[in-house]
Amino acid sequence: MKSPRITLAFTLVGALALGGTLAACSSDSGSGDGGTSPSATAAPTLDPNTKVTLNVVGLLPGSTKEAQQALADEVTEFQTENPNITVKTHDYEWKATTFAADLAGGTLPTVFEIPFTDAKTLIANQQIADMQGYLNQLSYASDFNKNLLQYGQSQDGDVYAIPAKSIYAVGLHYNRDLFTKAGLDPDKPPTSWDEVRTDAKAIADKTGQAGFAQMSQSGTGGWQLTVDTYARGGRVESEDGKTATLTNDATKASLQFLQDLRWTDNSMGQNFNYDWAGINQAFAAGKIGMYTSGQDVYTALVQANNIDPKTYGLTMIPLEGDNSGVLGGGTMAAVSSKASDDEKAAGIKWIDFHYLRKYTNEQAAVKNAQTQVASKQPVGTPELPIFSQAQYEKYQTWIKPYVNVPLDQMTGFTSKIFDAKLVNEPATATQDVYAALDPVVQAVLTKKDADIDKLLTDANTKAQRAIDSAS
Repeated sequence: MKSPRITLAFTLVGALALGGTLAACSSDSGSGDGGTSPSATAAPTLDPNTKVTLNVVGLLPGSTKEAQQALADEVTEFQTENPNITVKTHDYEWKATTFAADLAGGTLPTVFEIPFTDAKTLIANQQIADMQGYLNQLSYASDFNKNLLQYGQSQDGDVYAIPAKSIYAVGLHYNRDLFTKAGLDPDKPPTSWDEVRTDAKAIADKTGQAGFAQMSQSGTGGWQLTVDTYARGGRVESEDGKTATLTNDATKASLQFLQDLRWTDNSMGQNFNYDWAGINQAFAAGKIGMYTSGQDVYTALVQANNIDPKTYGLTMIPLEGDNSGVLGGGTMAAVSSKASDDEKAAGIKWIDFHYLRKYTNEQAAVKNAQTQVASKQPVGTPELPIFSQAQYEKYQTWIKPYVNVPLDQMTGFTSKIFDAKLVNEPATATQDVYAALDPVVQAVLTKKDADIDKLLTDANTKAQRAIDSAS
């Protein structure tokens, strides 16, 4: 099902992702290319006679029984390997609007997930633990791509947050069934924003469903408006991260596009309050023709929303204008600064087992794939490499017999992402910048006479204030 071209595209895009050219790291342990810590202090290992209860993040709230069973099987396997550690999983969805309060209130699990953009702030605030000594206990500690690892490192180079999963580039997700019902060819998705608009109107007119939808809540509105801005060649911050640039022409064009779809074409349906989970649910239910999100969202659509694979399609987000690019990001695993040494030692074992070992060990990769297939969970969803290009190629060969996702319905993305420029999220006060843009998106979608220029000027003032405070 997967062609060599698809494998090549994802192998090589890892060398381009997230801020320019990434250094290719050796897959041999101890190569040093991945940036092992300057810290010479060895962390204590966990005494096998010491009993530890470890609270960790689990699945998205509302995940299917099959997904829950797959995770339960994984926990059982981990506890068989580590009989002194009891793992308790907790449903978890990271949200910008609630994360800080949950962390401060002590309601998060000991091991939790964060976006790449948040690690530096949490390190500065001493809210996550220095994991370098524990990370050094893993055979592949030196093999991480250093340009991913840097997001979780302190100024002295110690690793606090570890690249874990969902290293993504944003794509355009579309419902093949709605395309067919609208008289469109699902094997020829749109390649320009004008075509997105035309197809969205056709879907809305002929099916009664939203042809295109946009996130707008909990920081996702600003996130996706930044995606749209990058795709048109603009940026929301200066290159040095010191100046908000929300009033740029590309952001204005992106908002005008939404305004046209909403008020001229009436092709965006009736719900303008989507967050990440909400838009996934509506899309899987066949209520949305197209939306933008990370290319890896198919896994969540299966686990939490029970999507019919036959209806799913993925293609490139249209890129237009000079300096256009695709926004990239990812998820890191972190351990609470309140964790005991035993919890940290148990935590690194879980991070290794749950997130990373499958990428570096053939037996673990095959076992994980078998577990997922047995529970009817997706194997082979497109992702970008955490380690080296060569190691990712190995991983792909290990899981190839178990791939069960419709990769032939994703070639509009996988065959083209190699040629695209991938761009980091805004570096300074990221979530605050996104939060400043949320009301702008909401206003454009709910007020016919919304003044885009004024909305962006006001948002830029808020964003600049946040950037100044963070600098």
